[in-house]
Amino acid sequence: MSTTTVAELRSALGVGTLYSDATLQEVCDAADNVLLPFLWKNDVPIIAHSSQSTVGTLYFDQDIRDIFYVGQSVTIANSGSRFNGTKTITGVSEYSFTIAITAGNNNPYHAIQPFGTASAETYTDYTTIPAIQTASLLIAEAIWQARQAPSGQGMSVDGFTPSPFTMSNTLVARVRGLIAPYLAPGSMVG
Repeated sequence: MSTTTVAELRSALGVGTLYSDATLQEVCDAADNVLLPFLWKNDVPIIAHSSQSTVGTLYFDQDIRDIFYVGQSVTIANSGSRFNGTKTITGVSEYSFTIAITAGNNNPYHAIQPFGTASAETYTDYTTIPAIQTASLLIAEAIWQARQAPSGQGMSVDGFTPSPFTMSNTLVARVRGLIAPYLAPGSMVG
């Protein structure tokens, strides 16, 4: 479910039934794609994997012994068809854990680029937090404006001059005050 619903965006834009739900849903999804990676989640990037018959090993660039445990159910994504899905951890070491996978070729250690993710149970539903909902709506409105305005540029209110920066890093900076308590520490680097 999107953080901003089609009905909320339709109402905020005042477009009535002029645009289809599918068109507005694209903008809601784009707002989520911009916002959600900055929010703290219970997941860790997977940098590589290997397999030996029916045992898959996933590798991390940080000590995971205090994050994951044997018997824990995790959701693996973007790590290859044999690894993806909800899996149960069968072994944990300092920088890797093992899971049962479907039988196949033995594959040596090799990198995953872009990184995959191992996600454990989530404790926060960002779609229920008003500050996150507002931030998502503001980003969706900015994306909509960039798509509809001439040359994809926003206009400043005081001078009516085009701004070439509507879809730059300032897009999230506009809502950083709203999302500050929920920002992932890794998203604040740089």
